Amino acid sequence: MLKKQFIIVALLLFSCILQAQEDAFKRLQGASRLGSGMGQGQGDSLKHRTGLEDSITIRFRYLDSTSLQGFDSSVTDFTRRFPIPWHHVHLGNFGNASESLIFSPMFQSGWDHGFHSYDAYNFPVAQTRFYTTTRPYSEIAYLLGSQSEQMIQLLHTQNIRPNLNASVQYRLINSPGFFQNQNTNHNSYRFTTWYQSRNKRYQNFIVVVGNKLQSGENGGIKDDGNYLDSVPYEERSTIPTQLGPNEPGNRDFFRSDISTGTRYTNATYLLRQQYDLGQKDSIVTDSVVIPLFYPRLRLEHTISYSTYHYRFTDETRDSSYYGRKYNIRHDTTDRFFLRDFWKQLINEFSIYQFPDAKNPQQFIKVGAALENLQGEFDSGLVITKDHNFFLLGEYRNKTRNRKWDIEAFGRFYVNGLNAGDYEAFISLKRLISRKVGFLQVGFQNVNRTPSSIYNPQSSFYLGTPVSFNKENSINIFGSLEQPRRKLRLLGSYYLMSNYTYYKNYYQPDQASALFNLLQVTAEKQFRLRKNWNWRTWIVLQQKTGNAPVNLPVFFTRNQIGYDGNLGFRNLLISMGLELRYYSPYKSNRYSPVIGQFFFQDTTTTRLKIPEIAGYAHFRIKSFTAYVRAENLNSFGGGGFNNNNIIIPDYPYPGLQIRLGIFWSFVN
Repeated sequence: MLKKQFIIVALLLFSCILQAQEDAFKRLQGASRLGSGMGQGQGDSLKHRTGLEDSITIRFRYLDSTSLQGFDSSVTDFTRRFPIPWHHVHLGNFGNASESLIFSPMFQSGWDHGFHSYDAYNFPVAQTRFYTTTRPYSEIAYLLGSQSEQMIQLLHTQNIRPNLNASVQYRLINSPGFFQNQNTNHNSYRFTTWYQSRNKRYQNFIVVVGNKLQSGENGGIKDDGNYLDSVPYEERSTIPTQLGPNEPGNRDFFRSDISTGTRYTNATYLLRQQYDLGQKDSIVTDSVVIPLFYPRLRLEHTISYSTYHYRFTDETRDSSYYGRKYNIRHDTTDRFFLRDFWKQLINEFSIYQFPDAKNPQQFIKVGAALENLQGEFDSGLVITKDHNFFLLGEYRNKTRNRKWDIEAFGRFYVNGLNAGDYEAFISLKRLISRKVGFLQVGFQNVNRTPSSIYNPQSSFYLGTPVSFNKENSINIFGSLEQPRRKLRLLGSYYLMSNYTYYKNYYQPDQASALFNLLQVTAEKQFRLRKNWNWRTWIVLQQKTGNAPVNLPVFFTRNQIGYDGNLGFRNLLISMGLELRYYSPYKSNRYSPVIGQFFFQDTTTTRLKIPEIAGYAHFRIKSFTAYVRAENLNSFGGGGFNNNNIIIPDYPYPGLQIRLGIFWSFVN
């Protein structure tokens, strides 16, 4: 199914590019005819260029936002182009499961599947961009790393008509990894359209998103020998692992032979339609009349259909491993397979009211939605159906003078599977002054049913059936941003009750006692001297009591280097050293069968040396490149074999060289 969808998306991309080239050719013909008519010899349009032929005005917005934004052209931060955030740790390979070192519990009420260890590699609906552009625009990105690590990303968008935009995006991640049975192969695509009628009363948004994530699961390296420090195992692909066949990973870019691993597939098809009632107006100039429309009342309907398919497969089952870790006592080596498959259909109807006709970023919204759910477990032998009915409301006000930004949101589940769930959010942001900057304060409270994986009906529920209460989470937060001083301070105070977690490889548990956690983050850029800067991110986190949460108390990332153009007009370059360090802490372990990080309090993680990377990022007009040498800290013993171990049993790789190329085109 996903292959067919990918072929359709590829054909759409190809047709969009052909259409863009045809439009460009017609414009060129028109310019040529115009040149001939004006008596310019051969009619060579290149002789009459205005200097704007290669320019473009392109902006975008998100589905639940009303403001248009521009692109970020900075080159200092590689993680803006890389799927894994800077504050995440992973299992040792690009594409493996990852989790954040910054405490970020789920603040989402209602139904949730519970599989989030691979979220960093998804194309999510919430981050979908809807573009408007004066010229067809394309991006090509290619990342090449050590051990045949590769990433390809394509983007094309164009306004087919002045009031209709279409975009298509595709990404492929393939990485065999340094160790056995950790190879990954991820495919993601996203297609969007944004249409607005000429009278500006009606508009619709279409989103088609799909993700196929495949990752080998090796259970970590075996602990019955000191393999990392042993000379015969300097080639890390020879170290035996706890799961999977004892052989190096396949390095074919177009194949993914995963005999033991996870396969997570999800897709969403969404249509949002809006119709506005309000007042018409226009701007009259000497040559044209520009129609305007000010909405006062908006009717909105959103329908979305999503599928979530989660599977774990072990073709070379080691019965002793499952007996030790999961208490599964079977003397068989038959294929081990688990499967959860969910279908979700949501119909939502909302009404907006705009108090200020000339400020579309101030509105009041009320609505209701019906959610239908169907789950299949145990290879389709068990099927369950359920529903949810919930109410929602929202208020936003971004004042026209840009001094106040107010946002409030609420949702309550009236009936169904998650009846009694609710969430409430309010945020106030104020521009104090240009010298002081922006001050924000907010409050968030969520009461939610634990995710589906904590329900005994799930195929991934391997423990003794237990009934859990609803989780309740409170977040009181604030921030101070001073753009002139390049300073940002953030603080969050969490209050958590009935916190649900895994206490070992397969048994879920719930902390009924209330606990709190304080989190403070600072981001600052210091100017050391002309064109030399120090950028630092510092995170402090402190929990109370015996809360089942593993976090480093101190966590920091730093960049020290040169930012400038080296005297070349069209060059922008950033180069230097990047360091990441976190204080010793009892890091979570990982359960490969259920795809979850779980709490442990016996093994302490200590970095041998802070993680160090050398980088040179540069941009020349529309061409951007990232050259990086990562894990320089692993040098020792005559090679880069001094591996850090963050997640127990999962060593980080040695030296990694990455070259990323990002090129944009205006057709």
